[in-house]
Amino acid sequence: MLKLVGVMSNRSSFAIRRSLRYSAKSTITINNQTADCSFIFRRRQRQAFFSSSSSSSTSTSSSSLKDFFNPTDTHVQLRSMLRHFVQNEVEPQALEYNRSEKFNLPLLKQLGDLGLLGLTVEEEYGGYGLDATATALVHEELSYSDPAFCLSYLAHSLLLVNNISINGSSEQKQRFLPTAISGEKIGGMGMSEPNCGTDVLGMTTKAVLDESTKLWHLTGQKMWITNGTLDGGKTPGDLFLVYARTGPGRSDITSFIVEKDMVGFSVGQKINDKLGMRASPTSELVFDDVPIPSENIIGDVNGATLCMMRNLEIERLGLAAMALGIARRCINVMKDYANERKAFGKPLTEFGQIQSAIATSYAEYMAGRCYVYAFANNLNLHSHGNGLDADGTKLYCAQMAKTIADRSIQVLGGYGYVGEYGVERLWRDSKLLEIGGGTNESHHKNMVRDLRRMPDLE
Repeated sequence: MLKLVGVMSNRSSFAIRRSLRYSAKSTITINNQTADCSFIFRRRQRQAFFSSSSSSSTSTSSSSLKDFFNPTDTHVQLRSMLRHFVQNEVEPQALEYNRSEKFNLPLLKQLGDLGLLGLTVEEEYGGYGLDATATALVHEELSYSDPAFCLSYLAHSLLLVNNISINGSSEQKQRFLPTAISGEKIGGMGMSEPNCGTDVLGMTTKAVLDESTKLWHLTGQKMWITNGTLDGGKTPGDLFLVYARTGPGRSDITSFIVEKDMVGFSVGQKINDKLGMRASPTSELVFDDVPIPSENIIGDVNGATLCMMRNLEIERLGLAAMALGIARRCINVMKDYANERKAFGKPLTEFGQIQSAIATSYAEYMAGRCYVYAFANNLNLHSHGNGLDADGTKLYCAQMAKTIADRSIQVLGGYGYVGEYGVERLWRDSKLLEIGGGTNESHHKNMVRDLRRMPDLE
């Protein structure tokens, strides 16, 4: 269960020790504007980014909520750099790619140039080794402008890269992570099936070992796969972590790395005409007796269930943080519009109904944001057993984001119903958060189960 004690502590122990592949500068330039990203260092310059005696105005000794959401100077720098990147690179393309239902692969690769595709990965494999708070922060900021783009980022960086980082062997990390972190290879994870969503242990995709060749033969289908195809056609993504049944027991699940050019691996149907998240590619993956070497098994044979559940926890944190970005954007649009628009000779902000919509939205957003960052600030990415608050943050924030998006449409009236202000897109995107990564109903079930096993709340 969530612990609030110590979430403001100074984390002087972790350092950033990774350089950009192409630059050792402490700034990045986007559209002729410069943003501070001095948290990026050459590998040989192994040093802590800040000391425990930092006297910065945003130091962790402050008790402000700003510091709660940015508990270290590293988080402050990361958020600043991301906001600059989002404003100049993500925002200008969001509406176009949503309308065309196309995926902006070059933009995702730019995050590889910045090292953000390996945010949580150890430095020796090309990552930054950052924490769950940094993970939440990135997903919040990207979703402020383009939740669909962020969903593809989540599928690659958390469901694939982070999973290999936590559960893979040293050899597998050396083999798969550098190209996945650089953006040279992009992929995702295959868990859901055409007839198996929330009941993940009911999967029918199976892998059988051929004792003579020592190859596993993978057969089945995976459905609703983000980044399943990157070109909008029948070419699959580069790399996928796929769960399959490998024994008679319900929990006899094994995870395999399936590579793009493996024989028998293909894209089935591409999912078009989605309600939301239109700029994130979704497709079915088909495995027709795909031969996979044992070297591509992540973790133990029949031992992937725990890894799957642990990865669901960090996925749900990312999705909850995405909801924060959606909600914050909708509140900003709503209050700015209501401040400028006049009716009956006065601004909309002077009407009680509008005041209620804006004030209630802010309170709900801040409650969700505090819950997400309290959870993230205490979450160890390598641990398991954080299901209650993983479910709780996503349940609350998903519903909160959709409600606030709906209010913002109502406040804007006809302008909210069309694409000009973007809130209708955010409303559509927010619905996915109540389904993907666990439905609201599954969160209710999981949370009550966990609460029944716990002593009384204190």
